[in-house]
Amino acid sequence: MKIIEASQKYRIEMEKALKKDRFDHTLGVAYTAANMAFVFDEDIEKAITAGMLHDCAKCMAHSDQIDICHKYGVELTDIEMRNQKLIHAKAGMCLAKHKYDIDDPYILDAIRYHTTGRPDMTKLDKIIFTADFIEPNRKMLKDMDIIRKEALSDLDMAVYHILKNSMDYLGSQDDEMDPMTIRTYEFYAKKLGKM
Repeated sequence: MKIIEASQKYRIEMEKALKKDRFDHTLGVAYTAANMAFVFDEDIEKAITAGMLHDCAKCMAHSDQIDICHKYGVELTDIEMRNQKLIHAKAGMCLAKHKYDIDDPYILDAIRYHTTGRPDMTKLDKIIFTADFIEPNRKMLKDMDIIRKEALSDLDMAVYHILKNSMDYLGSQDDEMDPMTIRTYEFYAKKLGKM
């Protein structure tokens, strides 16, 4: 499938599946990911596809997201069951594979880990994780202008910066942190000599 075909195919599907603001965010992620793929010599079609499908389960009821994960044997943690906004990434991976016929594990993993990250992410994982945070429709968050520049020059630093800010924010809110996010933060902090 050519890049433009992938973009148009999933754009039509996501416009039907998502609420307007979520669809606008999805377009922002897909096209930000495509730009980052140019910069970091990543497969542009894979970046657009993962970007278009990263939130494909986001507008489904949490119970439906849970059912999809159970149907396809994807384990959900106790923390995910208590903080169900995290489940859409795993449910989205299931939909991408079984509804939208994505069989590339590289794309499926980028969808699965776009909220928590994971230690030693692939380049595509990092692009989707970062594009989800910096896309133009996102409200300005702490250090957003700096992170947007890092996202086009030092992908590991952008990932670390996003994780650090997320950890600081969640810590100040007394929200429960996903252990995968903590492990990912520690991995990139060590890799960049921040620990």
